[in-house]
Amino acid sequence: MIIFTPKETDSSETRAALTPTTVKRLVDIGLEVEVESGIGAGCDHSDIEYSESGAKIITDRLSSLSVADLILRVRKPPSEEIGVLKKGAMHLSFLDPFNDRESLHLMASSGITAVSLEMIPRTTLAQKMDVLSSQANIAGYTAVIYTAEKLNKMLPMMMTPAGTISPAKYFILGIGVAGLQAIATAKRLGARVTAFDVRQEALEQA
Repeated sequence: MIIFTPKETDSSETRAALTPTTVKRLVDIGLEVEVESGIGAGCDHSDIEYSESGAKIITDRLSSLSVADLILRVRKPPSEEIGVLKKGAMHLSFLDPFNDRESLHLMASSGITAVSLEMIPRTTLAQKMDVLSSQANIAGYTAVIYTAEKLNKMLPMMMTPAGTISPAKYFILGIGVAGLQAIATAKRLGARVTAFDVRQEALEQA
C-alpha cells in the first residue's frame, strides 16, 4: 500500500497529517510512505527528518496523488485534485461534509472512499482516530493564552506594597473538551473562572 501525504494548500495551515515519528511506525509495518517536500515546514519538521524515518520525499504532487492508495491530509482537498485520485483510493482528512457536499459527491462519483475525520464519534473503539478532541484541547488552551496576552491586566491576584490587584475573571461558554481545557488553563494562570453549559452531561463532566 502506498500512503501519500501532500503539503497543505492553505498558506495559514501549520499542521501536518504525518510526523516523522508516525512515518516510522507505518514503515515498520511494511507500508510505503510518500510525503511532499516541505510538508513539515510549519511544524518544524524537515524533509531530512521524514527521509530518515523512511518516507520518500516527493516533488511531483499530482503524480503521487494519482497512484496513492491512501491520501492523508489535515484539510479537505482542492476540488481540482479530486479528479486526479485513482479509483478505489481512500482519502482521510477534515472534509466539512455539511458545507461542502459538492466535494463529497465528486469523490463518490470518482470511486473514492472518503473518511471525514471530524465525524468520527468519541467512543472507546474510535478514540485513536478522535482528532476533534486533540484539536479542541489545543483550541481551549490557545484561547486562554491568546486572551491573556490581549487583556490589560494580570490574570492572578497580586498583592504588592502598592496594593492588591484582583484576579481576572473568565467566563467560559460550553464545557466540552475545549471548554474544560480553557477552564483548566485559566485556573492554572490564576484567573477566577465561571463556566456555563446547557447540557446535563456537562455537569457530570465538570
